[in-house]
Amino acid sequence: MLRRFRKAALVAALFPVAAAAHNYHMGLADIGYNAATGNTEIVHTYTAHDVEALLTNLYGRQFDLGMEEDQEALRRYLDKRFVLTVDGRHLPLQWVGMKASADTITVFQQIDRTALPAGAVLKNGVLTDFLPAQINTVNVGGSAGRATVTLTFTAAQGEQRLP
Repeated sequence: MLRRFRKAALVAALFPVAAAAHNYHMGLADIGYNAATGNTEIVHTYTAHDVEALLTNLYGRQFDLGMEEDQEALRRYLDKRFVLTVDGRHLPLQWVGMKASADTITVFQQIDRTALPAGAVLKNGVLTDFLPAQINTVNVGGSAGRATVTLTFTAAQGEQRLP
């Protein structure tokens, strides 16, 4: 998991450039299996301004994602907009934590004691309901001899089957 957190930190360091120009809206998620823990780990990174604008629009107030109750609002939103299923059954995504900076919001989740099987379906509509131009890129790390795959999600294509 430490390797994933380091990768997320690198992505977070690169996001300020995107936030400053803010000509496009993007999110990045990495999904991978950690053989040491037996967990599938998920790290999401989004532009802080976009997440804050979404929450303000949904709830009609300003948010401080450093506060637990405001993080809960983001958790509820992600639970509806980022969903993994296998044979029609939702896989329970556990909230591990989050890191908020002026430029990025990074969320850490995991699926306990589960390797993501081929054929799982990912629904990723994070921010696409609020920002139609939002593009979400998901890197699904290879495990059990499978190569890493990159998927792109938009408002028009919000669901894909994993190879």
